[in-house]
Amino acid sequence: MAKAKSIFTSVRGRGIPLPGDEIDTDRIIPARYLKAITFEDIGRFAFFDERFDEDGREKPHPLNDDRFRGGSVLLVNKNFGCGSSREHAPQALMGVGIQAFVGESFAEIFSGNCTALGLPTVRVAKEAVQTLMRRVTGDPAVEIVVDLEKKTVSLGNDIFPCDMPESIRQSFLLGTWDTMETLLSHKALIETTARSLPYLNGFLDHE
Repeated sequence: MAKAKSIFTSVRGRGIPLPGDEIDTDRIIPARYLKAITFEDIGRFAFFDERFDEDGREKPHPLNDDRFRGGSVLLVNKNFGCGSSREHAPQALMGVGIQAFVGESFAEIFSGNCTALGLPTVRVAKEAVQTLMRRVTGDPAVEIVVDLEKKTVSLGNDIFPCDMPESIRQSFLLGTWDTMETLLSHKALIETTARSLPYLNGFLDHE
């Protein structure tokens, strides 16, 4: 069984509106920052070229806007995360505090990389995204609730239906999105099976 801490039924947090279609992974994390050996501190490179000028001064960007600092639900438009399949992109966004994404649509590989990190990517209608962005811009303190059980995104009295692939939704609800944790939870069975295989006979005894 997966640990309870891995089970997600909902995500709550303030929103960050990031308008624009086809925002690709090279914009999310420029290629020159993919050389990092670990993902530690990679969040500071999220949207780096759009957030800072050549002298390191901040440029206008939602992630630099004091109104949205501390937000954890990123509101996006169409085909967010398209482009190259770099897992650094969701890692960078997680590094700046993002815990969930609400948008019109997501690139499949990006969404899969997010799932592997425990970051839900839920889809809502274009009109819903527009309303959410408008409401958050007008009142950045308002809380957004992404409810994976009810398949809704709510902001105050506004409630919008959302969806995501059912297999992914179930993986969050059951806590099986963390494949490494799921694998390790069956360690005893894996070892028993390995010892029964002739070509692995004695291998585990020499660890």
